[in-house]
Amino acid sequence: MVPSVTVGLLILVAVLLALAIGAMLGRAGKSTPAWVDQLERSVREDSRAAAREVREELSSAITRQSDSMRSLLDDRLRDVQQDGARQLEQIRATVDEKLQENLDRRFNDSFKTVSDRLEQVHRGLGEMQTLAAGVGDLKKVLSNVRTRGTWGEVQLGALLEQVLSPDQYAKNVATRGTNERVEYAIKLPGLADDGLTPVWLPVDAKFPADAYQRLVEALEGSVPETVEAAARQLELAIKVQAKSIREKYVEPPATTDFAIMFLPTEGLYSEVLRRPGLAESLQADHRVVVAGPMTLAALLNSLQMGFRTLAIQQRSGEVWKVLGEAKTEFTRYGQALDKVKKKIEEAAVAIDEAQVRTRAVNRKLRDVEEVGTQKNLPLPGLFDTTEDDASI
Repeated sequence: MVPSVTVGLLILVAVLLALAIGAMLGRAGKSTPAWVDQLERSVREDSRAAAREVREELSSAITRQSDSMRSLLDDRLRDVQQDGARQLEQIRATVDEKLQENLDRRFNDSFKTVSDRLEQVHRGLGEMQTLAAGVGDLKKVLSNVRTRGTWGEVQLGALLEQVLSPDQYAKNVATRGTNERVEYAIKLPGLADDGLTPVWLPVDAKFPADAYQRLVEALEGSVPETVEAAARQLELAIKVQAKSIREKYVEPPATTDFAIMFLPTEGLYSEVLRRPGLAESLQADHRVVVAGPMTLAALLNSLQMGFRTLAIQQRSGEVWKVLGEAKTEFTRYGQALDKVKKKIEEAAVAIDEAQVRTRAVNRKLRDVEEVGTQKNLPLPGLFDTTEDDASI
């Protein structure tokens, strides 16, 4: 590349020299010699050839340089790609490892959660089977009229036991002097003179399950005529039971003038209250009050508060009696204190007299001592204290 540049420079110098000679000759007014024109043409051709060679040299040099740069860039890019591939491989390995750990952990957690849910479902199925068996047993119990009545009686007894004390109610009470016995009766304060004879409040459990079940099935069918017919049957059954309670257990004054019909389910109680005028008719015609579990519990709590108020009144009477006795005893105690005071005053008088006699004796003894020191004086009477007493 250096010789080509040198040749080019020489040609450029020759061109410039020829141009300078031509310019000088032109200014001198002389024509340019032929050799100058030939030299100029030769120089121009050489310059063109040199320029072409320089251009070719530059092009080849640029090509070589570009190839070298391309090769270098390819090497560097290959190195960068290899480094990037290695780093990506490391990142991929790390990501795979972390992802595998997370997947394993989440899979284990999910498997544990699924296992717990399956265990709960299995336990729930077992409980449902147990509940289904219990429902079957309950259905068997409720299908029998006798056991159905026993179930209502047990529930009534549990409510009474929870709220009242054992001496506030009784079981299987003959309220009318006959063989008919009410399931439970609450003891109310008696009106007799002795106050010991109680007044009974009859409470009987009734559960017309057949009529109620027909009403429930009719409500599920949503047929108005069927629902109304089933409701009338339930109303008739309730009225028959209320009449039976009135005739068997209500006998004033041994009992209250009304009785309580206990319905063991809130659903049955709500259906009875839903019938227009049924509850009022039972109270007016048969003297029977209908109560569900919640209503009976509230009623028993009210009675319990009344019992407590009565007990407080009785205790208050006893307290006043004790206070009256205490007042009498205090009066006697005051009289005794008056007697003691008199005795104490008499004792004080006696003590004063004893002190006077003591002083008199002391004076006589002093006289005896003086006689002992003065022998020529007459010996006075030792116990003659008349004058001394008078002087005192």
